[in-house]
Amino acid sequence: MKKTVEYDDEDTLRDEYDFSQLQVVARGAGRKQPITVKQPITVELDPDIAQAFPTAAAVNKALRLVLQLAKTAAPN
Repeated sequence: MKKTVEYDDEDTLRDEYDFSQLQVVARGAGRKQPITVKQPITVELDPDIAQAFPTAAAVNKALRLVLQLAKTAAPN
């Protein structure tokens, strides 16, 4: 036989609580952060760029080259 639960619709929360009396508990202390899987980022290329770089690997290779060139050209 199922029990029926009756709910009181009245708000039973106080307007104000004294949180200074509550004990602080650190959850998950010492645990490593969960490993997150990197999600690929999708961008839309203009048709002329897409024709020059037809694969994601080609785009990544070109962008890495641009980064290397920017690092060597940047004054320190």
